[in-house]
Amino acid sequence: MAGIPAHIKALAELSPVEDVLLAVLRRDMPGINVQSLISRNQRFPLVLIRRDPSFGAWSGDTRFVDSARVVVNAFAEGPDGDRDAAILAEAVRVVLRDAWLQNKVIPGRGHITRVTMNSAPRRASDWATATGPVQYADLPTGVWRYESIFDIKIRRPMRI
Repeated sequence: MAGIPAHIKALAELSPVEDVLLAVLRRDMPGINVQSLISRNQRFPLVLIRRDPSFGAWSGDTRFVDSARVVVNAFAEGPDGDRDAAILAEAVRVVLRDAWLQNKVIPGRGHITRVTMNSAPRRASDWATATGPVQYADLPTGVWRYESIFDIKIRRPMRI
């Protein structure tokens, strides 16, 4: 099979939402694993970002402003894991807010034009309560998870 022709691939305006958020959080939260998938031998602390399939909008804006709902899970382990996961979830909110207000651009991907917290961080003891994709049937022993939901708008760089 030949695949999709290059001229068809060139038409696609792929959404950079996860890419922008991963880049922003990795840059501003050194020492924290920031991922969109859980790895086989996952290490903590971890911030897991997933675009929620329940919401996304395109308004016909020629500047290509993409709107998405993003589920952010903050994980921490150990005797202070509950407190640490709560702090990590709050740190994510601050980093996203600052990236938006300071207009921080991710080269080749774009920048955040709006962040709205849809659901404040809350402790979730297992994936049965998760609003996003399930990857753990149950959390590993001694790991705490806080889930937040954000509505994000991203502006892609101009196509030339």
